[in-house]
Amino acid sequence: MYLRSWLSRLCRGLSSPVGRTTPPGWGSLSRNVVLSSHRRIPELSSFVVRTNTCGELCSSHLGQEVTLCGWIQYRRQNIFLVLRDFHGLVQVVIPQDESSASVKKILCEAPLESVVKVSGIVISRPPGQENPKMPTGEIEIKVKTAELLNACKKLPFEIKDFVKKTEALRLQYRYLDLRSFQMQYNLRLRSEMVMKIREYLCNLHGFVDVETPTLFKRTPGGAKEFLVPSREPGKFYSLPQSPQQFKQLLMVGGLDRYFQVARCYRDEGSRPDRQPEFTQIVDISDVFRKTEIRFLQDALSKPQGTVKAICVHEGAKYLKRKDIESIRQFATDHFNQEVLPIFLKANRNWNSTVAKFIMEEQRLELARLMETQEEDVVLLTAGEHKKACSLLGKLRLECANLLEMRGVVLRDPKLFSFLWVVNFPLFLPKEENPTELESAHHPFTAPHPSDIHLLYTEPKKVRSQHYDLVLNGSEIGGGSIRIHDAELQRYILATLLKEDVKLLSHLLQALDYGAPPHGGIALGLDRLMCLVAGAPSIRDVIAFPKSFRGHDLMSNAPDSVPPEELKPYHIQVSWPTDSEAEKSSLNQSHHLEN
Repeated sequence: MYLRSWLSRLCRGLSSPVGRTTPPGWGSLSRNVVLSSHRRIPELSSFVVRTNTCGELCSSHLGQEVTLCGWIQYRRQNIFLVLRDFHGLVQVVIPQDESSASVKKILCEAPLESVVKVSGIVISRPPGQENPKMPTGEIEIKVKTAELLNACKKLPFEIKDFVKKTEALRLQYRYLDLRSFQMQYNLRLRSEMVMKIREYLCNLHGFVDVETPTLFKRTPGGAKEFLVPSREPGKFYSLPQSPQQFKQLLMVGGLDRYFQVARCYRDEGSRPDRQPEFTQIVDISDVFRKTEIRFLQDALSKPQGTVKAICVHEGAKYLKRKDIESIRQFATDHFNQEVLPIFLKANRNWNSTVAKFIMEEQRLELARLMETQEEDVVLLTAGEHKKACSLLGKLRLECANLLEMRGVVLRDPKLFSFLWVVNFPLFLPKEENPTELESAHHPFTAPHPSDIHLLYTEPKKVRSQHYDLVLNGSEIGGGSIRIHDAELQRYILATLLKEDVKLLSHLLQALDYGAPPHGGIALGLDRLMCLVAGAPSIRDVIAFPKSFRGHDLMSNAPDSVPPEELKPYHIQVSWPTDSEAEKSSLNQSHHLEN
């Protein structure tokens, strides 16, 4: 509750409607920094030629001579141009008299997004020409001199938020995309949020900010890790998927209130979001025990098989035929699952020959269990429990997006709704071998105190002390109480998870030296920022993100390395065959098109 209330206050304090005319203020960065009682650092260094920033000028500066530097944002009839810098916009009057022909030539011929320096006098705009939408809308600059600092070549796209660009093009020219108002707003908001986090934790609650190493050793279980070769033959570092072990070692070391804004590295492709499932996901297996529908029969004949459904309220009223087909195709492409749309009005079951096999009593029982109304649509799927829940959780969000596109108001972007998800299982069956176990969270999560006895008899029934924090339907954080007993940790690793305990000998040894009970939580800063900023993707709140496939489209990373540079690391590249290379190329094309 404590963390949730703090986050709620933080989100409310930082969020603002998308489309505001100026980015968050940078006053905190422009203040003088006091190093001692005798010495102050000036705001501008000797290398800076401007006297002011574009966004700070107002009527109080009237009559002052100023020097500004910025990008040419807009030019109108070769009479005015708008100059932009990190602080805002200002209108510049291009001189028209013959004595200023050279200044006019520079300002009229420089391409948009060129960098220029102008000097002139701050004057009032003529009556009736003020612009109340601009913070500098009362004044303009009467230019005396101008200098072209750097001309801009033809742009691959316009630096305007309303101009549609493909994400691949935006990532390829990220340094240009960062000039857009929305990216400037998102990154400045992120900076402000991180500063608020540090102030809150350090200044108010005595936390210690500790940086942990980036080069570490591989950790059993969890996500796949990136490997970094060393100069010792056959030995590699791993980039940590999370600073999990270091958190525990810091607890053992007495730093009980520790935090850091940490980089986490996971070598995995894009996966469907793991969404928590709510009460709209209803188990209807019993309704279809005697069904003639083949894919339902197949699912229910398996041990973990289930039939589940969600209700899309007023779906028949707003969803079109192409929307239903898109939903079914999504389920096939991303989950390899069938989805059966059921309308209470039998004549609306578009292209669903399967729906006619649903008996009337099944339809009535379905309507009762789902509490459906006449205009509702039921989306039904069948399969292994976890997979069916994950699919319906994703489809619930997809349907919400579709309905909102049709004008239905479902989610208030200004409202921040938090909830905790608890009582997770400690272990799950491995997908590749269901007879073996893997950690549902990570192998250091402590079992629920009431279930410890089940570890030795029925480990699948053991609950964990794991908790997830959800904001507006998206998981933004997860954590747990950790195991602080070395023998219990060793038993879980070696006996239940079949892991090599030698990889964690340092941690097990530390737990033997008076490790206190401890726990923690990690918040996904990127996803949290995405929700606070109202951005469609986490890539919109990261300065230099990777693509869907983990590539940097700007620098073409990852890149090949010459064999002679690999020799010190005792590595040789095993190149794929022609058929493997062709298959990889096809997969890349498919991902880029999507």
